Amino acid sequence: RSRRQRQMCIRDRNMSVTYLNKEDFTAKVANVWNGEEWKYLGDKPAIIDFFATWCGPCKALSPILDEVADKYKDQIYVYKVDVDQQEELSALFNIRTVPSLLFIPMEGKPKMGRGVMPKSDLEYAIKTVLL
Repeated sequence: RSRRQRQMCIRDRNMSVTYLNKEDFTAKVANVWNGEEWKYLGDKPAIIDFFATWCGPCKALSPILDEVADKYKDQIYVYKVDVDQQEELSALFNIRTVPSLLFIPMEGKPKMGRGVMPKSDLEYAIKTVLL
């Protein structure tokens, strides 16, 4: 990793954003590997950002997600999944475009959003879909 990537990871770890791998996803979000119906395991709603380190729009969205994660840290989880490192998760959700945002409410089915969202649109989605 470059120095900048390491700094970004450290910064994100200090914020309210958590990176997920397959094991973390299975423990914190849903165990969908055994063919069971979707059942969210979290204790508050979540957003999962499917991103790639090489993606310009993903880099533009990252600070917006950091702000939202801090602002709503007591109400929602914000997770990140690197599509290049977590190919099984990307395939499971049929991720073809990055960034893609999966909004997971406490009740009902998750909803997928694609592309960069302005902060105002992201906060509107949080208030209408998640809270």
